[in-house]
Amino acid sequence: MKIILDDLDRSILRQWQVDPTLLPAELAERCGLTVAKVTRRQARLQEAGVVKGIEAVIDWAALGYAFEVSLRVTLDKTIDRAFDEFIEAARGVPEVIEIQTFLGRVDVRLSVIARDMAHYQHIYRSSILTLPHIADIEGLMRVAEIKSNESLPL
Repeated sequence: MKIILDDLDRSILRQWQVDPTLLPAELAERCGLTVAKVTRRQARLQEAGVVKGIEAVIDWAALGYAFEVSLRVTLDKTIDRAFDEFIEAARGVPEVIEIQTFLGRVDVRLSVIARDMAHYQHIYRSSILTLPHIADIEGLMRVAEIKSNESLPL
């Protein structure tokens, strides 16, 4: 369903992005609307797929996973179903927190978290290198996160 946003929708989304834990009454107050109107519009935005969901953002480092590596993977594309089989297997690795596919030389990017270098090496050897159809793999260790923001300028 395609939806056309008006100024009230944008106001709700702006405030909701800043603090997704706001209750409808708090959101209504910040937007100058009634609770009923905010609730209806929130439901409409969710039903239309504008708001996919509200989720907890976990600080992996706070749980002891201070190490993150981005792996660029090129697959052997001469094999039928190489993409499907690789992605299905990669989904089964608990430390793989993100999978992205691309057009170009690199086919897939995996984000892998680990407690430290020794833990990463264990994951890499026992779980990553056993994934099917890898033709080439390059690891990029994250040094710092400079910007991580999913808010849109509404």
